[in-house]
Amino acid sequence: MSRLAKRLSELKAQNRAALVTYMMACDPNQATAQTVLNGLPGAGADIIELGMPFTDPMADGPAIQASALRALASGGSVKSCLEMVKAFRKTDQNTPMVLMGYFNPIYSWGVEKFCKDAAEAGVDGLIIVDLPPEEVDELLPHAKANDIDFIFLATPTSDDARLPTIVEKASGFVYYVSIAGITGTKTATTTDVGEAVARIRRHTELPICVGFGIRSREQAAELARFADGVVIGSVIVDMLAKGDSIVALALVRDIASGIKDARK
Repeated sequence: MSRLAKRLSELKAQNRAALVTYMMACDPNQATAQTVLNGLPGAGADIIELGMPFTDPMADGPAIQASALRALASGGSVKSCLEMVKAFRKTDQNTPMVLMGYFNPIYSWGVEKFCKDAAEAGVDGLIIVDLPPEEVDELLPHAKANDIDFIFLATPTSDDARLPTIVEKASGFVYYVSIAGITGTKTATTTDVGEAVARIRRHTELPICVGFGIRSREQAAELARFADGVVIGSVIVDMLAKGDSIVALALVRDIASGIKDARK
C-alpha cells in the first residue's frame, strides 16, 4: 500500500476527511518555503501538494500564478522542488507528498528520469493538470514503475460518459475541481459538490478530494462531511505572499480542527 493510500485508509477508519494543503515550492524562496513545508504536518495537514514552478500555469488563478513567478524569480525549478521533498523526508517519512504542476518541466527533465528522481526524493503522487487521460501514456508507465500514484481531475463538466475514462487510469485519489474555472476564485455550493461527489462515487472506489475556491474553516468543514478530502491552496499562498508564514500555518491549524470536528 502506498503512503498516500495508507493515509487515506487510516482517515477513513477514523471517519474523517483528509486536509490536503497546497503550496508552491520556493515561494518566496527555497529556505522560507522549506520552513513552511516542514511545518504543515504539525499544523494538521494530512497530505501535502507541492507546486512545481512553471511559467504558464493556465489552470491557476492570480494568487498561484503570482507564486509561480516569485518562485521562478528566486531560482525555483524542478531540481529545487525535489530538493525540498528530500529535505522534508529527513524529518517526516509518513506524510504523503504529491507534486502538482504541468507537463513541460517534466518533459524537459526527461520523463523516465523525472519519475525515478521523484520517487527517490520521496514523492508519492503526481497531479499534472494539463495531461488528460488520453495524453498520459508517455508519463503514466514510468510513474507506475516507481510506485507513484497518478491523480486525475474531474470537473463539473465531467459527465457520466466521461468519468469512466478519467478514473480508469487513476490511483491515490480523484481530485474533484468544484468549479468550472481557475483556482482561488468563485466557490461552488455544498449541494452541487455533494451531488457531484455522489455521482463520481458511482464510477470509482477511489477516495474523492475536493478543491478550488475553499478558503475558510466553515467551507472546509461542510465539504468534509461527505468528501474524503478537502484541498486548500490559494488562501495559504495569499498569506505567504504577505510574508505571513506564521499566520498561514495558524490558518491550516484552524481549518484542520474544523475538518476533524465535521462528522462528530
